[in-house]
Amino acid sequence: MCGIYGTTLPYSQELVRQKLERTQFRGPDQMGVASYDTSKGLVTFGHNRLSIIDLDARSNQPFAYQNKVHLVFNGEIYNFGEIRDVLKKKGYGFTTSSDTEVICAAYLEYGKDCVQHFNGMFAFVIYDIKKQVLFGAKDRLGQKPFYYQLSKKGIEFASQISSIQLGNTNLSINKNAIEQYLAWNTIPHPYSIFNEVKKLEDGHAFTYDIQTQDFNQWAYWDIAHPTAPAFGGTYEEAKIQLESLLTDAVQHRMIADVPLGVFLSGGVDSSLIAALAVKSSEKKVKTFSVKFNEKGFDESLYAQKVADHLRTDHHVIDCDYKEGMDLITNFSHYYDEPFADASAIPSMLLAKHTKKKVTVALSGDGADEAFLGYHRYARIDEMHKYFRASYATRLLISKLLKLSPKTRHKAIGEILGSKNDSYAYLTALYRPNEIWLQGRDNPMDFTELKYLMHDQNNLHERAGDFDLKTYLSWDINTKVDRATMAYSLEARSPFLDYRVVEMARSLPTTFKYQQGNQKRILKDILYDHVPASYFDRPKAGFGMPFVVWFRNDLKDMVLSELSLENLKDIPGIKPKMAQKIIQEHMNGTWNHYPVIWKLLVLKQWLDNNGKGYSIK
Repeated sequence: MCGIYGTTLPYSQELVRQKLERTQFRGPDQMGVASYDTSKGLVTFGHNRLSIIDLDARSNQPFAYQNKVHLVFNGEIYNFGEIRDVLKKKGYGFTTSSDTEVICAAYLEYGKDCVQHFNGMFAFVIYDIKKQVLFGAKDRLGQKPFYYQLSKKGIEFASQISSIQLGNTNLSINKNAIEQYLAWNTIPHPYSIFNEVKKLEDGHAFTYDIQTQDFNQWAYWDIAHPTAPAFGGTYEEAKIQLESLLTDAVQHRMIADVPLGVFLSGGVDSSLIAALAVKSSEKKVKTFSVKFNEKGFDESLYAQKVADHLRTDHHVIDCDYKEGMDLITNFSHYYDEPFADASAIPSMLLAKHTKKKVTVALSGDGADEAFLGYHRYARIDEMHKYFRASYATRLLISKLLKLSPKTRHKAIGEILGSKNDSYAYLTALYRPNEIWLQGRDNPMDFTELKYLMHDQNNLHERAGDFDLKTYLSWDINTKVDRATMAYSLEARSPFLDYRVVEMARSLPTTFKYQQGNQKRILKDILYDHVPASYFDRPKAGFGMPFVVWFRNDLKDMVLSELSLENLKDIPGIKPKMAQKIIQEHMNGTWNHYPVIWKLLVLKQWLDNNGKGYSIK
């Protein structure tokens, strides 16, 4: 887990080092810079290393292999040992025990198809000396970030956009990206906050010809669309096969030359990962959870109960208000694009204190999308009852509900007015007529809609696919990467092993969701390790007590930062309507903390980054 950087632009070594220093928190163990002569000038690679596998300096990057390729790499290839064994039989030699060297050898053997052999989370770029090309790729499910800018002068890429931004005078703020952020809490791929900088999409690879400056990218993997191959066995057979696959995914992610632990919230997903880690480890497993003092936000007792049953070395992290304030103040330094998932703050707090004990932590991310765990999937059944009525009837009810002064009624009205269940699900995620948004551009204009807008599968499956390609990719992976890397901690998620995702999508819906029983098959696997009674409670999210803080401890800060004058400087909103939303929250008539947090984050980013840039 590291931070990478590279360019063909004629930047000075001093500026390149400044770009690396900007995100040195991603890899504080070693900083490396190397330049290579080409007929068109220099190719410069930079790397901030967080040492996980083969801690020796011989595995530092930029990495050279056989005087044929150079590499910068962020992430982990979990099956590197198996690949190395195959390559050894083909005559390749290795001087390290790292996955870094295996990537280089695999590229020489398989060319661009090397990515098909990798099981991991990664973003890397190889400089092929003979072909005079850069070859890069991003992992299948998009766990590792990759930003790039193309211009007539060359290419520049980095793990975080702030490295590209530093010393770059040819950038402008993307107005449409701000409106997408206001709709979705994050900026969808392939866009970024700057018009000139793009994100490489999940499961994509590219080549950049140094001589011609031609840039070509392609998808090397995607979820099967519109339907996946069907699992042909029984439920019990699926349960046995899935547990075996998950166990293998956990074991591969426990390979490390540094201390390792598990994030344990006490929910189904993290408890299953912890249980399989305990089963796979000869040592006592360390587990970590967060505790909030505010009523309704403290899940630590549930985590402690699971930890006691599994006999882990459990650590509970108390959320201190002042520490939370410090994280809020410095938020944009680590999330260097606007990002409004409020659970990023407790994620950062968890990472900060977990790092004191371990350098790698396993997480339960990815299970909800693949195994239909979100609350909104359960509401699909209820929604279908309303959609039995004719479209004309639903339109009439929709118009009446929209006349109600209550926000909830208006929201239901928007959903009922949708022309089909796909649009109803989309409208439930994002209400297009939010009164405080200007809404000049279409926030639903992205290619991932194809995973939702077809009729080849039921809405539960389509919604899961859509969320896998959007919410997981744009939001969850961004949150986890930035929160953990802010404190030089590597997070690994066994549920995001592409083999697990592919199997999940092959299972009949009833194996995952049956009569309101969500993540059915995961629960049944878990209950073989931890008593089912421990989980007899509603699903909880990983949230912050902002609803309380914004009305009390943070009230003065919110009202000052989001005064009417300051709101007028925020693009994409109607200032007076936004002020009304804030007032409704403060007087307790409605919980609008997500809107307030979204506006605070955007204002902070604009204050710290927006000066001197045009918005277009």
